[in-house]
Formats: sequence, C-alpha cells, structure tokens
Amino acid sequence: MGAMSIRLSDDEVQRLETLAARTGRSKTFYVREAVHEHLGDLEERYWADDVIERWEASDRSTRPASELWAELDA
Repeated sequence: MGAMSIRLSDDEVQRLETLAARTGRSKTFYVREAVHEHLGDLEERYWADDVIERWEASDRSTRPASELWAELDA
C-alpha cells in the first residue's frame, strides 16, 4: 500500500475528526472510503473530457442522433 500526503481545509479536517469520533473509525478510513467511492467517477469524467477534446480537434462533423436513428430506420 502506498502512502501519500494531502492538504485539507480546516473544515474538512474538522468534519473528518467529528465523523471519526462519532463512529469509532479513523480519519484515514474515511479518506480511503471517499477515494474508493469517487475515483471511478473521476476517471470516467476525465476520460470523457479527453475523448471530447480529441473529437473536437479531429474536424469530424457531427449530426443529431435523430438523423442517425432515422437513417437506420430505428
């Protein structure tokens, strides 16, 4: 397991401390949970942004989906 250091706002630290005290779990547990819960969403979002940027740079034309469905008779 790798280690890393992060900077959090005073408010974020306080919220983590309150949650940890209330539940008996560590702040580290909740930071790992937050990363685990949201990392996939972040990867997908930035992957999609990259795909859109590459599409826009390709000079390919686009058309409404309704035209495609009509063409496919779907």
